[in-house]
Amino acid sequence: QVQLVESGGGLVQPGGSLRLACAASGNIFRINSMGWYREAPGKERELVATINSNGRTYLVDSRKDRFTVSRTNAKNTNTLYLQMNSLKPEDTAMYYCAAPVPNPDYWGQGTQVTVSS
Repeated sequence: QVQLVESGGGLVQPGGSLRLACAASGNIFRINSMGWYREAPGKERELVATINSNGRTYLVDSRKDRFTVSRTNAKNTNTLYLQMNSLKPEDTAMYYCAAPVPNPDYWGQGTQVTVSS
């Protein structure tokens, strides 16, 4: 089993920044790639970014200039980050950490990001 716990969401004004974190624990040695997804009201869950254990990243084209994904690997805990800059109202969504990607078996509980003035 792998446990994923997200944090860092909140309310931010347009143009602001947030840094999401996801603490992964459990049988993390089995996990190579991890990722961030988001689900906006009335929309399907979509991939935001992925990163593998070697640090190779993938971000959806429309967010490459505003979002950065990174991770730290420790013996018993991996932490996944999503740095989001120049946030827009359309970035409002519940953000989920997931592993492994692209077909996750494990999901976090999500952290809400709301971009509004």
